Amino acid sequence: MLISIIMNLIIILLLLFGTFFIFSSALGIIRFPGVFTRLHAATKAPTLGIISILLAAFLFLYGSHELVSGKLLLAILFIFLSSPVGGHMLSRAAHKSGVKPYLRHREDEYEEYLSSKQEQLNK
Repeated sequence: MLISIIMNLIIILLLLFGTFFIFSSALGIIRFPGVFTRLHAATKAPTLGIISILLAAFLFLYGSHELVSGKLLLAILFIFLSSPVGGHMLSRAAHKSGVKPYLRHREDEYEEYLSSKQEQLNK
């Protein structure tokens, strides 16, 4: 009895946690100024949000129906591995296609790195 109450509280907290991160991600996509900051909001927070929602679904199935869902575990692993890598590849492709980052008080260190690497190859 007490274990099911604790399990339900953990499931509720995971669902609220995931919902918060997905909502904050949507807000970040709308409010952030540049492509790269929006891409950061579109990859980092939803990864944590979706993983916590899937983990809540896994715990619900395990607690209520005594069912261990391998598909949910594989989905958690796939999202954990692919979402940050996909965001990195998209940002790298955007930078190489000429999209400049929104710079307020920073320098474009990746551009400096690429130019120094190009100078080394030209020597």
